[in-house]
Amino acid sequence: MIILTILFFITAILYSSIGFGGGSTYLALMLIWDFPFYIFPIIALICNIIVVFGNSINFLRTKNINLNLLKPYLIGSVPFAFFGAAISINKNLFEILLFLILLTAGIFLLLESKSFNKDQIKIRKIPKILSIIIGSIIGFISGLVGIGGGIFLSPILFLLKAGYPKHITSTASLFILVNSLFGVAGQLTKDIVFYDFLNYWPLLIAVLIGGQIGSFLNIKFLSNKILSLMTSFLVIFVAIRMGFKLLTYS
Repeated sequence: MIILTILFFITAILYSSIGFGGGSTYLALMLIWDFPFYIFPIIALICNIIVVFGNSINFLRTKNINLNLLKPYLIGSVPFAFFGAAISINKNLFEILLFLILLTAGIFLLLESKSFNKDQIKIRKIPKILSIIIGSIIGFISGLVGIGGGIFLSPILFLLKAGYPKHITSTASLFILVNSLFGVAGQLTKDIVFYDFLNYWPLLIAVLIGGQIGSFLNIKFLSNKILSLMTSFLVIFVAIRMGFKLLTYS
Protein backbone atom coordinates (compact mmCIF):
# COMPACT_ATOMS: atom_id res chain seq x y z
CA MET A 1 0.00 0.00 0.00
CA ILE A 2 2.93 2.36 0.67
CA ILE A 3 4.29 2.06 -2.90
CA LEU A 4 0.80 2.50 -4.36
CA THR A 5 0.21 5.58 -2.18
CA ILE A 6 3.47 7.09 -3.49
CA LEU A 7 2.42 6.36 -7.08
CA PHE A 8 -0.98 8.01 -6.48
CA PHE A 9 0.90 11.00 -5.03
CA ILE A 10 3.16 11.30 -8.12
CA THR A 11 0.19 10.84 -10.46
CA ALA A 12 -1.73 13.62 -8.71
CA ILE A 13 1.26 15.98 -9.02
CA LEU A 14 1.65 15.39 -12.76
CA TYR A 15 -2.04 15.48 -13.66
CA SER A 16 -2.90 18.45 -11.45
CA SER A 17 -0.05 20.43 -13.00
CA ILE A 18 -1.88 20.44 -16.35
CA GLY A 19 -5.42 20.70 -14.97
CA PHE A 20 -6.37 16.99 -14.93
CA GLY A 21 -7.47 14.65 -12.14
CA GLY A 22 -5.61 11.42 -12.98
CA GLY A 23 -8.59 9.04 -12.91
CA SER A 24 -7.43 6.79 -15.76
CA THR A 25 -4.02 6.21 -14.17
CA TYR A 26 -5.50 5.61 -10.70
CA LEU A 27 -7.70 2.93 -12.25
CA ALA A 28 -4.76 1.26 -13.98
CA LEU A 29 -2.69 1.28 -10.79
CA MET A 30 -5.52 -0.29 -8.81
CA LEU A 31 -5.88 -2.94 -11.50
CA ILE A 32 -2.16 -3.72 -11.38
CA TRP A 33 -2.35 -3.92 -7.56
CA ASP A 34 -5.35 -6.30 -7.75
CA PHE A 35 -7.80 -4.11 -5.84
CA PRO A 36 -11.40 -5.36 -5.50
CA PHE A 37 -12.93 -4.56 -8.88
CA TYR A 38 -16.15 -3.03 -7.55
CA ILE A 39 -14.26 -0.30 -5.69
CA PHE A 40 -12.22 0.96 -8.69
CA PRO A 41 -14.53 3.67 -10.09
CA ILE A 42 -15.60 5.22 -6.78
CA ILE A 43 -11.98 5.63 -5.63
CA ALA A 44 -10.81 7.04 -8.98
CA LEU A 45 -13.71 9.49 -9.22
CA ILE A 46 -13.34 10.79 -5.67
CA CYS A 47 -9.58 11.17 -6.19
CA ASN A 48 -10.44 13.17 -9.33
CA ILE A 49 -12.74 15.44 -7.35
CA ILE A 50 -10.10 16.04 -4.67
CA VAL A 51 -7.38 16.86 -7.22
CA VAL A 52 -9.32 19.19 -9.53
CA PHE A 53 -11.53 20.89 -6.93
CA GLY A 54 -8.88 23.41 -5.87
CA ASN A 55 -7.90 24.19 -9.46
CA SER A 56 -11.53 24.65 -10.50
CA ILE A 57 -12.26 27.04 -7.61
CA ASN A 58 -9.16 29.08 -8.43
CA PHE A 59 -10.13 29.27 -12.11
CA LEU A 60 -13.66 30.40 -11.21
CA ARG A 61 -12.39 32.91 -8.65
CA THR A 62 -9.98 34.48 -11.14
CA LYS A 63 -12.60 34.33 -13.92
CA ASN A 64 -10.21 32.26 -16.01
CA ILE A 65 -12.89 29.89 -17.32
CA ASN A 66 -14.70 30.41 -20.59
CA LEU A 67 -18.15 29.14 -19.59
CA ASN A 68 -19.47 29.56 -23.12
CA LEU A 69 -16.82 27.10 -24.28
CA LEU A 70 -17.62 24.65 -21.46
CA LYS A 71 -21.44 24.67 -21.44
CA PRO A 72 -22.26 22.59 -24.56
CA TYR A 73 -19.75 19.88 -23.60
CA LEU A 74 -21.30 19.65 -20.13
CA ILE A 75 -24.82 19.57 -21.56
CA GLY A 76 -23.83 16.45 -23.46
CA SER A 77 -21.61 14.84 -20.84
CA VAL A 78 -23.56 15.17 -17.58
CA PRO A 79 -26.52 12.84 -18.33
CA PHE A 80 -24.33 10.36 -20.16
CA ALA A 81 -21.72 10.31 -17.36
CA PHE A 82 -24.49 9.38 -14.92
CA PHE A 83 -25.96 6.82 -17.32
CA GLY A 84 -22.57 5.25 -18.07
CA ALA A 85 -21.67 5.05 -14.38
CA ALA A 86 -24.94 3.25 -13.62
CA ILE A 87 -24.06 0.45 -16.07
CA SER A 88 -22.17 -2.57 -14.72
CA ILE A 89 -19.52 -4.18 -16.92
CA ASN A 90 -17.36 -7.24 -16.28
CA LYS A 91 -13.70 -6.99 -15.37
CA ASN A 92 -12.37 -8.30 -18.71
CA LEU A 93 -14.24 -5.67 -20.71
CA PHE A 94 -13.19 -3.01 -18.20
CA GLU A 95 -9.50 -3.94 -18.60
CA ILE A 96 -9.67 -3.77 -22.40
CA LEU A 97 -11.51 -0.43 -22.34
CA LEU A 98 -9.07 1.05 -19.84
CA PHE A 99 -6.06 -0.11 -21.88
CA LEU A 100 -7.50 1.52 -25.04
CA ILE A 101 -8.39 4.70 -23.12
CA LEU A 102 -4.89 5.04 -21.67
CA LEU A 103 -3.16 4.39 -24.99
CA THR A 104 -5.40 6.86 -26.85
CA ALA A 105 -5.11 9.47 -24.12
CA GLY A 106 -1.31 9.20 -24.09
CA ILE A 107 -1.16 9.81 -27.84
CA PHE A 108 -3.63 12.71 -27.54
CA LEU A 109 -1.50 14.29 -24.81
CA LEU A 110 1.61 14.04 -26.99
CA LEU A 111 -0.26 15.87 -29.75
CA GLU A 112 -1.53 18.44 -27.25
CA SER A 113 1.98 19.19 -25.97
CA LYS A 114 2.92 20.51 -29.43
CA SER A 115 0.15 23.10 -29.23
CA PHE A 116 1.72 24.91 -26.29
CA ASN A 117 4.39 26.38 -28.60
CA LYS A 118 1.83 28.20 -30.68
CA ASP A 119 1.39 31.68 -29.25
CA GLN A 120 -0.79 32.91 -32.11
CA ILE A 121 -3.80 30.63 -32.42
CA LYS A 122 -6.74 31.38 -34.67
CA ILE A 123 -9.74 30.27 -32.62
CA ARG A 124 -12.41 28.33 -34.46
CA LYS A 125 -16.10 28.47 -33.64
CA ILE A 126 -17.24 24.88 -33.08
CA PRO A 127 -20.92 24.13 -33.82
CA LYS A 128 -22.81 23.60 -30.55
CA ILE A 129 -24.36 20.34 -31.74
CA LEU A 130 -20.88 18.94 -32.42
CA SER A 131 -19.72 20.06 -28.96
CA ILE A 132 -22.74 18.36 -27.35
CA ILE A 133 -22.08 15.13 -29.29
CA ILE A 134 -18.39 15.16 -28.27
CA GLY A 135 -19.40 15.81 -24.65
CA SER A 136 -21.94 12.96 -24.75
CA ILE A 137 -19.40 10.43 -26.03
CA ILE A 138 -16.73 11.49 -23.53
CA GLY A 139 -19.31 11.54 -20.71
CA PHE A 140 -20.54 8.03 -21.43
CA ILE A 141 -17.04 6.52 -21.69
CA SER A 142 -15.97 8.41 -18.56
CA GLY A 143 -18.94 7.23 -16.54
CA LEU A 144 -18.60 3.66 -17.75
CA VAL A 145 -15.02 3.19 -16.54
CA GLY A 146 -14.79 5.85 -13.81
CA ILE A 147 -12.75 8.77 -15.16
CA GLY A 148 -13.41 12.50 -15.45
CA GLY A 149 -12.92 12.76 -19.21
CA GLY A 150 -10.70 15.84 -19.26
CA ILE A 151 -7.81 13.78 -20.58
CA PHE A 152 -9.85 13.45 -23.79
CA LEU A 153 -11.61 16.81 -23.86
CA SER A 154 -8.49 18.94 -23.49
CA PRO A 155 -6.54 17.44 -26.44
CA ILE A 156 -9.68 17.51 -28.61
CA LEU A 157 -10.19 21.21 -27.86
CA PHE A 158 -6.55 21.87 -28.71
CA LEU A 159 -6.77 19.94 -31.97
CA LEU A 160 -10.00 21.75 -32.90
CA LYS A 161 -8.45 25.10 -31.88
CA ALA A 162 -11.62 25.72 -29.87
CA GLY A 163 -9.96 28.04 -27.34
CA TYR A 164 -6.78 29.52 -25.95
CA PRO A 165 -4.52 27.20 -23.87
CA LYS A 166 -5.37 28.81 -20.51
CA HIS A 167 -9.11 28.53 -21.23
CA ILE A 168 -8.81 24.91 -22.38
CA THR A 169 -6.90 23.95 -19.22
CA SER A 170 -9.48 25.57 -16.96
CA THR A 171 -12.37 24.13 -19.00
CA ALA A 172 -10.92 20.62 -18.64
CA SER A 173 -10.61 21.01 -14.85
CA LEU A 174 -14.22 22.06 -14.34
CA PHE A 175 -15.40 19.44 -16.86
CA ILE A 176 -13.61 16.73 -14.83
CA LEU A 177 -15.08 18.01 -11.57
CA VAL A 178 -18.68 18.04 -12.79
CA ASN A 179 -18.35 14.75 -14.70
CA SER A 180 -16.79 13.04 -11.68
CA LEU A 181 -19.57 14.25 -9.36
CA PHE A 182 -22.24 12.82 -11.66
CA GLY A 183 -20.13 9.69 -12.13
CA VAL A 184 -20.13 9.17 -8.35
CA ALA A 185 -23.91 9.69 -8.33
CA GLY A 186 -24.26 7.02 -11.01
CA GLN A 187 -21.97 4.64 -9.11
CA LEU A 188 -24.16 5.01 -6.03
CA THR A 189 -27.10 3.49 -7.93
CA LYS A 190 -25.19 0.18 -7.88
CA ASP A 191 -24.90 -2.25 -4.98
CA ILE A 192 -21.59 -0.85 -3.75
CA VAL A 193 -20.46 -1.28 -0.16
CA PHE A 194 -19.60 2.39 0.15
CA TYR A 195 -17.92 2.19 3.55
CA ASP A 196 -15.24 -0.11 2.09
CA PHE A 197 -14.00 2.97 0.33
CA LEU A 198 -12.84 4.40 3.66
CA ASN A 199 -10.25 1.61 3.99
CA TYR A 200 -8.24 3.35 1.29
CA TRP A 201 -8.00 6.77 2.96
CA PRO A 202 -4.16 7.01 2.52
CA LEU A 203 -4.72 7.28 -1.24
CA LEU A 204 -7.02 10.26 -0.72
CA ILE A 205 -4.48 12.04 1.47
CA ALA A 206 -1.78 11.34 -1.13
CA VAL A 207 -3.75 12.88 -4.01
CA LEU A 208 -4.84 15.84 -1.86
CA ILE A 209 -1.21 16.76 -1.15
CA GLY A 210 0.00 15.82 -4.65
CA GLY A 211 -2.71 17.90 -6.27
CA GLN A 212 -1.65 21.01 -4.36
CA ILE A 213 2.01 20.48 -5.28
CA GLY A 214 1.08 19.99 -8.94
CA SER A 215 -0.83 23.26 -9.01
CA PHE A 216 2.18 25.02 -7.47
CA LEU A 217 4.55 23.54 -10.07
CA ASN A 218 2.30 24.73 -12.86
CA ILE A 219 2.27 28.28 -11.54
CA LYS A 220 5.89 28.64 -10.42
CA PHE A 221 8.30 26.36 -12.25
CA LEU A 222 7.58 24.10 -15.22
CA SER A 223 5.98 25.01 -18.54
CA ASN A 224 2.73 23.42 -19.68
CA LYS A 225 4.58 21.80 -22.58
CA ILE A 226 7.05 19.97 -20.29
CA LEU A 227 4.31 18.97 -17.85
CA SER A 228 2.11 17.69 -20.68
CA LEU A 229 4.98 15.63 -22.10
CA MET A 230 5.77 14.15 -18.68
CA THR A 231 2.11 13.23 -18.15
CA SER A 232 1.80 11.67 -21.63
CA PHE A 233 4.87 9.50 -20.99
CA LEU A 234 3.39 8.38 -17.67
CA VAL A 235 0.05 7.49 -19.31
CA ILE A 236 1.72 5.56 -22.15
CA PHE A 237 3.99 3.71 -19.68
CA VAL A 238 1.00 2.64 -17.58
CA ALA A 239 -0.86 1.60 -20.76
CA ILE A 240 2.09 -0.59 -21.84
CA ARG A 241 2.28 -2.08 -18.34
CA MET A 242 -1.43 -2.85 -18.52
CA GLY A 243 -1.01 -4.34 -22.00
CA PHE A 244 1.59 -6.79 -20.69
CA LYS A 245 -0.76 -7.70 -17.84
CA LEU A 246 -3.59 -8.40 -20.30
CA LEU A 247 -1.31 -10.54 -22.48
CA THR A 248 -0.20 -12.51 -19.43
CA TYR A 249 -3.80 -13.26 -18.51
CA SER A 250 -4.84 -14.24 -22.05
